[in-house]
Amino acid sequence: MATLLLRLSGPMQSWGTTSRFDERDTQLEPSKSGVIGLVCAALGRDRREPVDDLAALRMGVRVDREGVPMRDYQTATGVVIASSGKADLGRTVVSPRFYLSDAAFLVGLEGECGLLESIQAALQNPVWPLALGRKSFVPGTPVWLVDGLSDLSLENALSAYPRISQSQWADREKSLRCLIEDARDGVVRLDQPVAPFAERRFGPRFVKSGVMHVSQSTDA
Repeated sequence: MATLLLRLSGPMQSWGTTSRFDERDTQLEPSKSGVIGLVCAALGRDRREPVDDLAALRMGVRVDREGVPMRDYQTATGVVIASSGKADLGRTVVSPRFYLSDAAFLVGLEGECGLLESIQAALQNPVWPLALGRKSFVPGTPVWLVDGLSDLSLENALSAYPRISQSQWADREKSLRCLIEDARDGVVRLDQPVAPFAERRFGPRFVKSGVMHVSQSTDA
């Protein structure tokens, strides 16, 4: 097994897992479905194609800079379908949108080395534009890391890599929050892809929370 590290950092990110109807939520960390979707964009994999190989990768997240939860909204008129089956042209829909501002995450994917090598190559030259949860939320720095592919386990790779974001002086010695996917134990997250993305079907996975003490980066 090997581990591929990705840097997810940008002005805005959104990793929704429970969005319904007009409201769009976000988790405080990247969702597995969102990260796999980003990888599919890099590989040029169509939404109707299977993602079983990517979904089988074990994922971990290290929170190098906590994002600030924010809320915005969008409005639309003339798109509400009434009971008659026609658009209600006189009604305006307000859609709340939640996102994270100024967050930085180090994401690890653990699995077969050949697959990870192909993902690393695709991240350097993506087929389609990459986004941090929504198409309009572009990465502020390259997602791929020159030394991001290693033969370390998921936990060791995340803990050994220097911080990807400079910390405030008071926070330089603080441990970083992390979430590691586990086969049997932890908190349930409903963001495990179980079918092509076109079908929008997601199942549960277990995630364990913890902390890591990581050295301050000087050039990452």
